[in-house]
Amino acid sequence: MARRLTILVALLLTGGLLALAAVLWRPGVRTTPPATQVAGGTLVASLRSEPTGYNRYVEITAAGELVSLLTDGRLVRVDRAADTVEPALAETWSQSDDGLTYTFALRQGVRFSDGVPFTSDDVLFSARVLYDPAVNSPVGAATRVAGAPLRFEADGPHTVKVTLPSRFEPGLRLLENVPILPKHRLEAALNQGRLRDAWKVGTPLAEIAGLGPFTLVEHTAGQRLVFRRNEHYWRRDAEDVRLPYLDTLIVAIIPDQNTEALRLEAGEIDLMANADIRPEDYASFKRAADAGRLRLIDVGVGLDPNLLWFNLSPKARTSAPWLQQAAFRRAVSHAVNRQTLVDTVYLGAAVPIFGPITPGNATWYSPSVPTQPYDPARARELLASIGLVDRNGDRIVDDEHGRAVRFSILTQRGHTLRERTAAVIQDHLRQVGVQVDVAAVDPLGIRQRWVDGDYDSIYFGVQASATDPALNPDFWLSSGPFHFWNPNQASPSTAWEAEIDELMRRQAAAPTLAERQQIMVDVQRILAEHMPAVYFVAPRVTVAVSRRVANVRPVLQIPHLLWSAETLAVVR
Repeated sequence: MARRLTILVALLLTGGLLALAAVLWRPGVRTTPPATQVAGGTLVASLRSEPTGYNRYVEITAAGELVSLLTDGRLVRVDRAADTVEPALAETWSQSDDGLTYTFALRQGVRFSDGVPFTSDDVLFSARVLYDPAVNSPVGAATRVAGAPLRFEADGPHTVKVTLPSRFEPGLRLLENVPILPKHRLEAALNQGRLRDAWKVGTPLAEIAGLGPFTLVEHTAGQRLVFRRNEHYWRRDAEDVRLPYLDTLIVAIIPDQNTEALRLEAGEIDLMANADIRPEDYASFKRAADAGRLRLIDVGVGLDPNLLWFNLSPKARTSAPWLQQAAFRRAVSHAVNRQTLVDTVYLGAAVPIFGPITPGNATWYSPSVPTQPYDPARARELLASIGLVDRNGDRIVDDEHGRAVRFSILTQRGHTLRERTAAVIQDHLRQVGVQVDVAAVDPLGIRQRWVDGDYDSIYFGVQASATDPALNPDFWLSSGPFHFWNPNQASPSTAWEAEIDELMRRQAAAPTLAERQQIMVDVQRILAEHMPAVYFVAPRVTVAVSRRVANVRPVLQIPHLLWSAETLAVVR
């Protein structure tokens, strides 16, 4: 989605052209390595999956987003620790009287990693990729306002204008998810209609160029990604030292969480790229921290909870028609004891939730959103209201034709928290007479079954691209590619989805934060009534890093540590 739900900064100011930022990026913490740190050196991170390509406009995986964060540049970026919009490839900008047009002054002297100068042509080219129907980019689907694309124009090699189609309160934050691609490398592929196939795994890495702090120099399938410092990277720290501090960042591919934990405790890796530690590993990590081998950092309640979504597509390939009934889905929510999940699966390191916005997202979370507390009796009442009752005394409810009520949950093989949660859901639903089959599948298999519509339900996790709901239309809108239960709708399939579409458009344009927050309460109320997906818990995020890692700035948004990898350093 993006994949992540940000405190609003009012950027759409009115009253004449307003010059905004004209300074280098200032992260709010010291970025010059003190005497105990050293520029240069190598850190090793771990990742549980790997990319299938290196073009963020096509590659939608968490691994693909990490590659993009390390290798691509953007016009602006959000400091995820301070939650402020800051200059990046755009050094300064101004805003029109009506608040719709931004004029960007691009940094001069910036070069791609292959040495070719960066100009406004690259921005316009990236905009073509963003909205090209043949590319059909999920990034393009999310970079729209009220369903309409942004307009990009150039006024010389170092000036770009971006015009929003209508008022949009998150403003420039919309551009943080738009990486700038090298026109000189990819224009031929775009013109020939084959950009989706460019920069896939197997592409010679020397053919790939970016504007980020690192370049990808090795991808050994199933083993590692190796990033080296981009010698042409533009950014410097407060003491005029060129970033990144690191010479090399190695990302080890470790799908198995047990192996990952053991290697971190043993000092073979320095940090986990896209994950926090599991509750069952906390005790051993705490011992390692007490012994001085690791540091543990409690970041807070996570933003990206797992969810159980149901196949509500009209073309659903499922043998469980009762899944289409909202009463059935609400019964599922009432049947599961969330506190049991907190206590047994997460060992207390989680909080119960009832919707996609967690308490960790303080600006957008509301305790007034409807809940479905644990109530097996109410679950049975809801099942009976749609004709699902135990007709033969076997403690399994049946439909009107005498068929036992049964459905399947796909979840990720080897992801212990998801597998254990699915097992608890299975057990609790059995207690209200619903049979559940749990199938553990690798992530690519889950994705293919989802794309094919060949599933009943899926218990999996999502990674939002921002904390402001208006920046995740790909999830909230019926037309969105990550509207999981029925994605990419040409027009809303249901009246309630149409209502949410309209509310989200109003929410993005509402002039005050209070109005936007109230609209999101209304959106979540509708979602809770129709329950296309069920949310159970939000885990607390605890990250572990080796004592070798300096300049750590953990955030709740994934990736917790590598979002600002250029300022990480090695302790001497």
